[in-house]
Amino acid sequence: MSTSFAASSAAASGNHSHSAAGDNPAIIRSAADITRLVNQGASTLSDARIVIAIALGGVFLDAYDLGALAFGMKDITREFGLSPSGAGMVASAITFGAIIGALFGGYLTDKIGRYRVFMADMFFFVVAALACAFAPNEWVLGASRFVMGLGVGLDLPVAMAFLAEFSKLSGRGNKASRIAMWCPTWYAAISISYLLVLLLYAVLPAGHTDWLWRLILGFGAVPALLIIAIRHRYMNESPVWAANQGNLSEAADILRRSYNINAVVAEDADLQPQVKVRKAAWKNYATLLQGVYLRRTILATVTSIASSFAYNAVAFGLPVILSSFLAQSMMSTILVSLALNLGFAFVGGLLAVRLVPKLGAWKMSVAGYSCQVIALIGLALIGRPADGAEAAISIAMLALFLFGQGFGPGSHTMTFASLSYPTSLRGMGVGFNQTLMRGSSTLSLFLFPVLAAALGTGVFWVIAFAPLLGLIALLAIRWEPSGYDIDAEDFLEKK
Repeated sequence: MSTSFAASSAAASGNHSHSAAGDNPAIIRSAADITRLVNQGASTLSDARIVIAIALGGVFLDAYDLGALAFGMKDITREFGLSPSGAGMVASAITFGAIIGALFGGYLTDKIGRYRVFMADMFFFVVAALACAFAPNEWVLGASRFVMGLGVGLDLPVAMAFLAEFSKLSGRGNKASRIAMWCPTWYAAISISYLLVLLLYAVLPAGHTDWLWRLILGFGAVPALLIIAIRHRYMNESPVWAANQGNLSEAADILRRSYNINAVVAEDADLQPQVKVRKAAWKNYATLLQGVYLRRTILATVTSIASSFAYNAVAFGLPVILSSFLAQSMMSTILVSLALNLGFAFVGGLLAVRLVPKLGAWKMSVAGYSCQVIALIGLALIGRPADGAEAAISIAMLALFLFGQGFGPGSHTMTFASLSYPTSLRGMGVGFNQTLMRGSSTLSLFLFPVLAAALGTGVFWVIAFAPLLGLIALLAIRWEPSGYDIDAEDFLEKK
């Protein structure tokens, strides 16, 4: 351990709760010192947790906007007189936007910084949500959903970067745990959209149910405006990213404001990175497929695609499954969907956050995929329930699938995508992952109704191949990102 870091470590680990004006300053001589201080964690009185909460607010918007049309497509199709292809255009516009947004978002997150990209994508959410609410035809609605998708695509790389770079390395609340929080946040957003549908379905006049989808989509602007309103008070650039750009003074200032650490840049500090840190460039996408990153990228990509394909087919098709295969009414479909998401997917996600520091992302993903394979085989074997007992078993299998998703791949695919790459590659790593994952989402959203119409409940045999593929990838590549100091890889090669 270097002498410079020894001073930093003594100050940071001895008392994290001292103010920026306090004694025993943490001496900063290099970008590596900033990274190590972040890895040790912030004080309980710091703003770092608020930054994490704001970043999770972006994830909430992503999930809410993606799932907001789950119960509205029939009304939209009827109101605008859409053909099947027109309905498909409206439904998939947001995922196409997310594919493009993720590709550019990953690059911009590494190029211009986390803060600037995050602030920009919030405005995408506001404008697009309001445009959707007042859309006069399917073309405006589709274009608005595409713009909303750009915001979703931009947001995931930057949100994951914030979660990773404002969290400590090990113990409770470590980087893997913070990133896993995206999963229960996602399910909370889906559940809130269900609750809003339920509330509006109950209170809207019978002759104005066509307002339902407009109100649901327009509501997405509300949390975005709240985030914009509080951004100046709490949101800061990632100190690790700032330090990697050679700006130690800014990084130290962020530690003082967000971490309540009295970080002071030494007079003899390297004002440029101590090592030649990789600069953001489009060619870095190729770097993800080279050297040590190749295996990690394969694992992160395969598990994300498998998880996305299966989850979208089951979760976003849940209203169809309940109303068609299990012959439920609209109201009971909403209630059962809400109960399954809250009781199993959300609870599984909370357990993932709590247990990943102890069990690791790899073991929990293996367990989650195993649950999903069992659940989908069970659904396929039962087929269309013939009586109440079989219907109960089918619902139990859906619950097992959603619990496995929350406990395993739903939480930890983003852990693999975010913590397989150091700061210099994190944005592009998540962007690459999300681009391919969104493609899988689009494919599953298109294929599920087609395959369900052709195969009936036999569609579950097809869907089961997705978690099986994820399980095979995990068994072939044993990579555990939780607790591993991935950001240190930016400082391994000397000039």
